[in-house]
This record gives sequence, C-alpha cells and structure tokens, in this order.
Amino acid sequence: MKKIGFGGGCHWCTEAVFQSLKGVRQVDQGWIKSVAPYDSFSEAVVVHFRPEIIDYKTLIEIHLLTHSSTSEHRMRPKYRSAIYFFTESEQSIFTDIVFQISQVNQKNYIPRILPFAGFKFNKESYLSYYQKNPEKAFCKTYIHPKLKKLQRFYPDKTIPDSKTIDQD
Repeated sequence: MKKIGFGGGCHWCTEAVFQSLKGVRQVDQGWIKSVAPYDSFSEAVVVHFRPEIIDYKTLIEIHLLTHSSTSEHRMRPKYRSAIYFFTESEQSIFTDIVFQISQVNQKNYIPRILPFAGFKFNKESYLSYYQKNPEKAFCKTYIHPKLKKLQRFYPDKTIPDSKTIDQD
C-alpha cells in the first residue's frame, strides 16, 4: 500500500473522486497541513492505494482533471491546491509528474508539492459524504459531473456506478 495527499477543492468532492477508483483502498477525508507558510489546515484527502492497480501518475492526472488546478482564487486558503508527499523521494517524483502532464496538456498547473505535516478527520457525519448522500443537491451539482468526467476519461480505472471503494 502507498499513500498520497490531495487538496484543491471541497473535500467531499475530492473524497468521492478517489473513492470511485479501482485500486484505492481507503480515502481519509478532512484537513491537511504542511510546513510554513502552508502550515494551516485546508480541506484535503489522504488516498491509500495499491500501486500495482493504479499509479501515482494516474492519481495525479485525475486530481488535476477534477479540481480548478490552473487558477488561483480567493478561496485557496480553504481549498489549497496541493499534492502532499510522505517521503522525500516522492517530492521529485510528484514534481516530475506534474511537469510532464503540464507539457503534454500545455497548461500551467498550480498545485504545490508539499510535505505532509498533519491531518485531522472531518466529523463522522461528513465522511463518505457522497456515498451517504448521492441524491442531495450538492452532490448532483458538484460531484456527479466530476464522476461522469472520470468515467469518460478513465473508464478502465473507475468502478462503474459504484459508491464503494474497490475491495480487490
């Protein structure tokens, strides 16, 4: 098992995106902090995954596809666009992956590649939010379109019409 942290948008949305992928075993939803000047907590997830099924590059591509990854906005302190690493060697791996994707897509991606420094879970009632509330207006407005986009661009990586994490 490996893990990687992602922040960028609402953690309910980010959680649902990664829960819909084959090879993802667990998604911890809450807030992540890094080191100064990014030492305040912002909405994020920690994704635990099986690298033989889904790799860092695919996870990072999906992260860049499913949040506002090319623009700054006034809500960035709450929704920091970031990829969090857990080992020093991952920093250069993640930096290289984002650079390669930027070159291919001809886009200037803004996520910071940051060391993971702390995590706190959201309230229990908000964990697995989409799985518990797929018919709520928020889910229909913000999460459904992201999941449809994933199924269109990554059909072999998504769990079809599933609200559960892959159990393989």
